[in-house]
Amino acid sequence: MLTDPNFYAVAIPAVALVGLSKGGLGGALALIGVPLLAFVVPPMQAAAIFLPILLIMDAAALWAWRSYNSAATLRVMMPGALIGIGLGWATSSYVSADAMRIVLGGISVIFSVRYFIDLWTARNSPETPPAPERPVAGSFWGSLAGYGSFVAHAGGPPFQVYVLPLKLDPRTYTGASTRFFAILNVIKVVPYFAMGELDATNLSLSLALLPVALVSTLVGAKMVTMIRPTLFYPLMYAMVLIAGGKLLYDGLLHLLGS
Repeated sequence: MLTDPNFYAVAIPAVALVGLSKGGLGGALALIGVPLLAFVVPPMQAAAIFLPILLIMDAAALWAWRSYNSAATLRVMMPGALIGIGLGWATSSYVSADAMRIVLGGISVIFSVRYFIDLWTARNSPETPPAPERPVAGSFWGSLAGYGSFVAHAGGPPFQVYVLPLKLDPRTYTGASTRFFAILNVIKVVPYFAMGELDATNLSLSLALLPVALVSTLVGAKMVTMIRPTLFYPLMYAMVLIAGGKLLYDGLLHLLGS
């Protein structure tokens, strides 16, 4: 695998896109990494390769956003997120690679479609006041964020579904999001090790791809001041929709045909 050019032809763009998201472009870029890598390795291996890279990125992001947070939001969402991680761990050994592709593809399709629906409705709806913290809703969306984060590092959309209506200050939102997913990624190290996914092969691949992640993170931080979000994000979510649809199709085709 370390010398397979086909792996790197997919892995380098996948890691670069996630690095751009950590650099500040966010959104769909963070979703597309694991679905892309899952074209060349099993989905859980793809997630495992990304985890050490994400931990290093998280450390830098925590330092950058150390002065900003929403403790109330984290208190509401974190218990559900831990349950979601536990569910992901408990079901991982019973779920085949094709079933995981269906889950991963379904997550990608649902949340990319939701983005376009929200984009459309936002043009035709009045401004709404900030929502209050809601423990029940926060626990529900937190559990989905924890599960999505465990299987594909794709917990961002459920997190956004709950947190965006709160209309936090952008810096507060970013600080809370950074802390939330940094905590989840650290917690995921234990089950990933227990499952044997953080083995020497996957850690070597993570190390080989780390320079791509660091460079793309710096590029993302620069691009965020130059690019037009109104054009960029729809394109990225369209890419997520295509990648998720392909994974969903492949998983269903193989699972139903077996």
